[in-house]
Amino acid sequence: MDRRQFNSLVALTSLGLVAGATSAFGETEKRLSVIALVHPGMILLDLAGPLTCFNMMMADVHLVWKTMDPVRTDTGITIAPTSTFAQCPEEADVLFVPGGLGGTTAMMDDDAVVGFLRDRSGRSRFVTSVCTGSLLLGAAGLLKGKRATSHWYTRDLLPQFGATPDSRRVVEDGNVITGGGVTAGIDFGLTLAARLRDEKTAKFIQLLLEYDPQPPFDAGSPAKGGPALAASVLSRRSSALEAAKAAVERAARKI
Repeated sequence: MDRRQFNSLVALTSLGLVAGATSAFGETEKRLSVIALVHPGMILLDLAGPLTCFNMMMADVHLVWKTMDPVRTDTGITIAPTSTFAQCPEEADVLFVPGGLGGTTAMMDDDAVVGFLRDRSGRSRFVTSVCTGSLLLGAAGLLKGKRATSHWYTRDLLPQFGATPDSRRVVEDGNVITGGGVTAGIDFGLTLAARLRDEKTAKFIQLLLEYDPQPPFDAGSPAKGGPALAASVLSRRSSALEAAKAAVERAARKI
C-alpha cells in the first residue's frame, strides 16, 4: 500500500466518506486537486497541518519537486515526492507552498522553482502558502498588489514584492491565501476547506482534529512574548534572516 492509498484509507475510515463521490454530509462533490511544492529545508509541520486538511477533503495531493529523490525537511525526516515539475498536473484547485527560512531563501534564487510556481499559478484556483512560503510566491511575482502574511520575522520583507503585510494568522486576498508561521498551517487548512467546500465541512474537520488550541504559554507572537523574547529569537536567527533579506532583494530586482 503506497502513501496515497494509506491516506485515503485513513480519511475514509475517519470521515465515512466515499472518495470522489460524497462529502461529509452526503452530497456529491468534485474531487479536488492540490499541487504542493516540497523543497529541501522546508518545515515539516508547514506541510503536515495543511496536508491533513487536504486529505480529509479527499483531495488528490501531488507532492512536487524537481526530481523523485527524497526531500529532507527541517526535522531530518524525508518526504518522498509523488511527481516532478514536468509530470505534475497542468491545472489544480490549489497551488501550495510550505515554508522554512533556509529552504525558501535558497529557492528564491532557483529559477526552475520560481518559474514552476509562476507557470502553475495562472492555472490554479487558489495560490497559497504557509510561513515563509509566501516569500517564494513573492519571488514568482504572485503577491503584487495583494495583502499577505508570513512568519512574523519575515513579514516586513513582503513589501519588496509589492505586497501589503498583514499580521493576521490567515490572510485572504482574492484567490491568494497566505498563512502565518508554522502552526498557522491548520488555521490555513480549515480556511481553505471552507472556501473549497463550505463552512460546515471545515467545522467538521476541525472537530475531528480536535483543534482547540490552549497553549501552555501565552508567547506565540512578538506582542505576547514581549520585546526581550522577540529580540532573542531575532538574534539567534540573524544570519539566516540576513541571507533571506539578500535573497528577497535579488528576487525583487528580477520581477
